[in-house]
Amino acid sequence: MMIDILLYLLIGTYTSNQSEGFYMYNFNTEDAKVQYISEAKVDNPSFLTVSASGNFIYSVSENSDESSAVHAYSFDKEKNEIHLINKQNTNGVAPCYITIDKNRTHAITANYGSGNISVFAITEDGGLSPESQTIQFEGSSINKERQNEPHLHCVQFSPDGRFLFANDLGTDRIYKFKVNPNNSKNYLQQKKKETIDLKPGSGPRHLTFHPNGKLAYLINELSGTIECFHYDTKKGKLDAFQTVLADEYQAEGSGDIHISPNGDFLYASLRIKNDGIAIYSIDEVTGELQRVGYQNTGAHPRNFTISPSGDHLLVACRDTNKVEIYEVDKETGLLTPTNKAIELSNPVFVTFFK
Repeated sequence: MMIDILLYLLIGTYTSNQSEGFYMYNFNTEDAKVQYISEAKVDNPSFLTVSASGNFIYSVSENSDESSAVHAYSFDKEKNEIHLINKQNTNGVAPCYITIDKNRTHAITANYGSGNISVFAITEDGGLSPESQTIQFEGSSINKERQNEPHLHCVQFSPDGRFLFANDLGTDRIYKFKVNPNNSKNYLQQKKKETIDLKPGSGPRHLTFHPNGKLAYLINELSGTIECFHYDTKKGKLDAFQTVLADEYQAEGSGDIHISPNGDFLYASLRIKNDGIAIYSIDEVTGELQRVGYQNTGAHPRNFTISPSGDHLLVACRDTNKVEIYEVDKETGLLTPTNKAIELSNPVFVTFFK
């Protein structure tokens, strides 16, 4: 099988200091060398997503007021140029997550500050139509400082695209919606709101599905736990079967979660105290997790990504102002520092694409 040596690398930042938006690089998978390509000026692009073709990029502007927006860009791979197509207001405050469906027909944002999610139809040229559906959530939970109201933190399609799961850190719930791909005004059906109720004080943050499509794993920001689920592909149902404590310091800052491309290992970032990446093996029969290691990183590893080949893991360390590069041992799952990094002010998101 032929493996691409050069990948595109996309990094989003908070722009309150020296950075001005998101940045694009070439990443050489043989020697982990990075070469700058281009950038786009935009406020607080803290989360981005890329179309399957790699020709379109969608970014949030995680602002704390009504200027919160979502942006659509085209990317010319021959000229290495990024062009803004358009932007739309999210009708929600502090969008911190964005996803698109596999067919690139709709984009959805999770709006942390206002406790809602927004749906946008994608036009033929890759742009975004005005918001067509907003779903507002209600409720609270036991952590009076962090859970006095809804805080949507992640929106994730099921592997087959039939359902959307929305994580509400503020109410300790995962909401499930059936997707109606032919109706933008009712794209997420609300006739029957289904929820997965978590232990009070959990603070669900990011959800990821295993490559086999039959398992899902959730990182809880406040409790520092990882929740493991069997996923019923017919009913779109998540059934919990294991909970492990990832953050032994109880710092209430667990961040991101990803699975290696071969499905053998799970990684979770932990912040505020003993910052780093917790590493787990995944039992190939049961899906259960077993901790196999821990890799300390720079300060505040908010987000990270794994290369498609599984050879490298890159961590966006917000408060150290760098993206750190690690080699992955695909037999043990352990990480080895390359002592290479991308210097950038307040990086908070990183992803590869082809």
